[in-house]
Amino acid sequence: MSLKNFEILCELGKGTYSTVYKVKRLTDNIIYALKIVRFLSLKDKEKRNALNEIRILASINHPNIISYKEAFFDEKSRSLCLIIEYADNGDLYQKILHHQKKGLYISEDYIWNLAIQITHGLKTLHDLNILHRDLKSANVFLTKDGNVKIGDMNVSKISKDCIMHTQTGTPYYASPEVWKDIPYDFKSDVWSLGCVLYEAVTLKPPFRADDMKGLYRKIIKGEYCPIPKVYSNDLSNLIEGMLQVDPSYRFTCDQILSLPLIGKYIDNKTEGSENVLMQTIKFHKKFSLISRNLPEANYAESRPKRNKSTNMPNLRKDSYLIRNASEMKNRKSLGKEKIEAGKFIDKYYVQDDNKIILLPKVRRIESKKSAKILLPRKDMQKKEILTRKTSNNSSITLCVD
Repeated sequence: MSLKNFEILCELGKGTYSTVYKVKRLTDNIIYALKIVRFLSLKDKEKRNALNEIRILASINHPNIISYKEAFFDEKSRSLCLIIEYADNGDLYQKILHHQKKGLYISEDYIWNLAIQITHGLKTLHDLNILHRDLKSANVFLTKDGNVKIGDMNVSKISKDCIMHTQTGTPYYASPEVWKDIPYDFKSDVWSLGCVLYEAVTLKPPFRADDMKGLYRKIIKGEYCPIPKVYSNDLSNLIEGMLQVDPSYRFTCDQILSLPLIGKYIDNKTEGSENVLMQTIKFHKKFSLISRNLPEANYAESRPKRNKSTNMPNLRKDSYLIRNASEMKNRKSLGKEKIEAGKFIDKYYVQDDNKIILLPKVRRIESKKSAKILLPRKDMQKKEILTRKTSNNSSITLCVD
């Protein structure tokens, strides 16, 4: 894969060592976001951060996290390229600026929608022991169909003991623990979420000052202006619970989602997803070695097609023998013509037209032979060995050639 497979439409943003573009993939004409990282310009720590972002995004499949599509090295530009989902309605910071210019508050229902969806996304990260560490309005992405997605995992960190020590993040959204340079945990992200929601409500960050010393004093004391009266006490209390200076009194994501007042706003259709953190992408001096360890592409057509009637992988029409029913559920593909088995097996199952049929005990299947070649028991000397009727009155026969 290379940049030749994409048409660059416009620039979305630019950082010190990376640029994000809106692109069209030529093979499917779908719009994506492309992040080009000038890898050779990075220090080793920054290179590991770039690879860590890919690792985290590729590990998670959740509606409130920007989804990973592909990563590769472009040999011509000597850059690391990350293809991710494109959010077609911009980011929350842009929306706040728009409302500032018009002098209009964002509706309360929309704020609740933000709070719940961002919390779901954060909980997904926290369940994998991942701290985002840079949650801010510019990293909350919006889609035209109402979805809210967390992105930009460049400084996110995986913590074995759930405790972090490194000072990082954007000052306006950083928790008191980060400012004090003391150990912090997942609740530091919840503080940042409180800052994001406060900014969405008032159209300004909660803590503002003329210099860093003044900002530090306000944050460690938790001094911010009251939320406008146009919003409910419930919303005010929610944000207040996130902006507790003492982390022991601050909400967790689980506590937020369990609050009774959240119940009437939660979409019950929101589904959890099982995510498994992939292994660390090892950093090598040679590009080729890093490229070899990058996750596989995750475009829609690269996923296995499913049979709608059974939610099982599509099978050939042939019948296949498998050792037991549980193995059938666990194997990614049942379409293997050759199998290996031990000398004595108690039960066999045959798969035909997506129905599982239990067959009587057979003495042996010869190793690495077709499933049609069976050694019959002594009491079964005829060419036809086993015949079973299915529900549609068709039969399945296993024969010896």
